[in-house]
Amino acid sequence: MSTAPTTSHRQILRDLLARIVDGEFAAGTALPSETKLAERYGVARGTIRNALAGLADRGMLTPVQGAGWIVQSTLHTQSFVELRSFAQWARSKGMTPGGLVHASEPGAATALEARKLRVLARNAVLRVTRTRTLDGRIVMLERTTYPAWMTDHISVIPADESSVVDVMQRQFGITTAHADHAIDAVPASSADAALLGVRRSSPLLRVRRTSFTSGGRPIEYGEDRYLPDTVTFQVQASSVGNTLTRSEFSPD
Repeated sequence: MSTAPTTSHRQILRDLLARIVDGEFAAGTALPSETKLAERYGVARGTIRNALAGLADRGMLTPVQGAGWIVQSTLHTQSFVELRSFAQWARSKGMTPGGLVHASEPGAATALEARKLRVLARNAVLRVTRTRTLDGRIVMLERTTYPAWMTDHISVIPADESSVVDVMQRQFGITTAHADHAIDAVPASSADAALLGVRRSSPLLRVRRTSFTSGGRPIEYGEDRYLPDTVTFQVQASSVGNTLTRSEFSPD
């Protein structure tokens, strides 16, 4: 005797996430009750709770006593054609950016770092690891390697500075003129998981970037790892050229 396949909480999570992203459930509003969702998906309430808890872990929902599950996220978009820092973009959207350095360690350039920074292998570099926040919520882990000529500048910037780019320009006259980006998906390492508050092997969106001065001198080589429900990328294609845009989800 065959039985109908059951819907897993992961499938429900993905479906609800898509409906939130599409605007069916707006930020600040409540989802249908667990009972109604269970009826809608044909599953037990426990399965629904697991899906909702997963969305809450991703910062998309908040349980409110007496009100149910409240949607926390809205969609914002940034174009990569206009080069702005994470903090500059956040402020332009009315959000408060934050940052906290977790490690700042001198070392010797790896072959990859040497190639990206245009220095010799084993040359001195500074590696900085910090988390980035939007309105107090951690959304990204940033690992940046700086060449030796940048080390003294970076070392005096406070650990909780929200915009290193702004400080570099204001205090030291160093401006990022252009940057190269490469985008892919990676599983969270143990270190990623601990700093981002997710499970090991959770999917993360990785953006590898190299920033340059107007004279073409590399300023930094970095790797940013975003929580999957805080960033998406869109490409607008035309006969003239392609425009890559970044879409952020942030707490309402």
